[in-house]
Amino acid sequence: MHLHPFPSLTLQRDLCRKTRAPPTQRAPPHSGPAPRVFQYTVRAPFGRRGCSGSLPGSSGLPLLSASTSPLADPLLVSGFPDPAKHLPFWSLKDDIMAKFRRRTCFILSLFILFIFSLMMGLKMLRPNKAAFGDPFGLDLLPEIRQQTHLTKVFDSQKSDKISSETNIKNLKSEEITVKASVASEPHPEEPPPLNYYLHVFYYSWYGNPQFDGKYIHWNHPVLSHWDPQITKKYPKGKHNPPDDIGSRFYPELGSYSSRDPSVIETHMKQMYSASIGVLALSWYPPDLNDENGEPTDNLVPTILDKAHKYNLKVTFHIEPYKNRDDKTMYQNVKYIIDKYGNHPAFYRYKTKNGNALPMFYVYDSYITASQKWANLLTSSGSQSIRNSPYDALFIALLVDKKHRYRILRGGFDGIYTYFATNGFTYGSSYENWAKIKYFCDQFDLMFIPSVGPGYIDTSIRPWNSHNTRNRINGKYYETALSAALQAHPSIISITSFNEWHEGTQIESAVPKRTSNIVYLDYRPHKPSLYLELTRKWSEKYRKERAIYALGHQELSTQPVS
Repeated sequence: MHLHPFPSLTLQRDLCRKTRAPPTQRAPPHSGPAPRVFQYTVRAPFGRRGCSGSLPGSSGLPLLSASTSPLADPLLVSGFPDPAKHLPFWSLKDDIMAKFRRRTCFILSLFILFIFSLMMGLKMLRPNKAAFGDPFGLDLLPEIRQQTHLTKVFDSQKSDKISSETNIKNLKSEEITVKASVASEPHPEEPPPLNYYLHVFYYSWYGNPQFDGKYIHWNHPVLSHWDPQITKKYPKGKHNPPDDIGSRFYPELGSYSSRDPSVIETHMKQMYSASIGVLALSWYPPDLNDENGEPTDNLVPTILDKAHKYNLKVTFHIEPYKNRDDKTMYQNVKYIIDKYGNHPAFYRYKTKNGNALPMFYVYDSYITASQKWANLLTSSGSQSIRNSPYDALFIALLVDKKHRYRILRGGFDGIYTYFATNGFTYGSSYENWAKIKYFCDQFDLMFIPSVGPGYIDTSIRPWNSHNTRNRINGKYYETALSAALQAHPSIISITSFNEWHEGTQIESAVPKRTSNIVYLDYRPHKPSLYLELTRKWSEKYRKERAIYALGHQELSTQPVS
């Protein structure tokens, strides 16, 4: 059989084979009248020529070439069945191609789903270092760029009103307003057991016109990048509350004031519902504040009172205030203990030796030389606080691996990691927590890993999207908590209850959209999702800690008031 070369060669060969009469119906050699002839048409695609030849058992009649047929490209076959009972060639071809397209689309869909799942997994569990060096943004840290602190020091030079980089423009829908006076209360029917080994970082720097005469922190400025060329690509100025705030999420309580007693009480109630035992209060000395806020030390008595109402305890998160060193730290620790140390909500931790000591987290501790800290925190130091009425547990921030021995030389009692960004620093990377815990055990230090529900600060640092950590409907948070439990830590800290600028809050948030902004939220779950997840893991941690604490012969299972 001779076939003309064109793309459907195999299909036409198969068709020519299929047109033979079955052996039982094969006609005898031609000896009588002319056999009956059927016309059957095979058209070659794209105007190319069809097949020609003769069929065995067809009395030697030829298959006429499409180019030589006198009847519009017919195929004449002797003894051939009625063509109406057989699919024409192009129908067969279309059927095969349709099956091929369906199979291709199915395989492509599976491939896209696989790539998407892989990307989301990598986004959630980023490695400590990428293939191209350190994770983007490490130069935000004070040790590398002294101009700014990653989470607490802000640039307030610009004052123009802005539209956030993440805003969605030209939305046609009308503004959706959220009632700020009603807060969700998960599990109100039964009081949860509080876990005093679960701490949460708390910020009291927010203000609004009703209680403060102006908005504070909600109108946070957009921070400039240190590279002017990058800065030019992003909006400038300040946010404009109440509808445009310095956060990618919107609080259930609205743009509240930290001075509002009802807000403070609602916060304590939410922590209580989440089975959190201790809040670590962001603290500046009297008359000092961060660059975008106001002094907040005068709020401490109210916070202590409201915390005590719900059996919560309060410890202090010492911020990097101006001129912080061994001398000023001694004065401020003495001030805190003298003024607040007798309050029933003041937190004390019972050590292995049976001593009940206050605890202080020291943010950005690594920007002060270890010798300065040794003056304060070692028994032989010139400003030593050890074995005095002001002795306490001092917990240093671990960012880089080399900071471990600086912390040790400085006389600190433990390590915490603060950042809710897996892979951003050595300390915040889950894969390093077992090694950090081993180091702490060697030198009798407390290890306090910090976990968080996610991270997104593009409302104030629009150029820092590389460090965003998606919440994935709570999976990121639960992954962090699981990693922390595996390290058998002394305490677990949560970043944060209400650091809205960096999107690390577990406080209740609600959906909100305006004419040019759409805020993120916790849907499809309730506004209280992260409080409920915290409650669940708090109970799990409480039970597991009780088991391994016995193995380490820790004497305390409850804090001392």
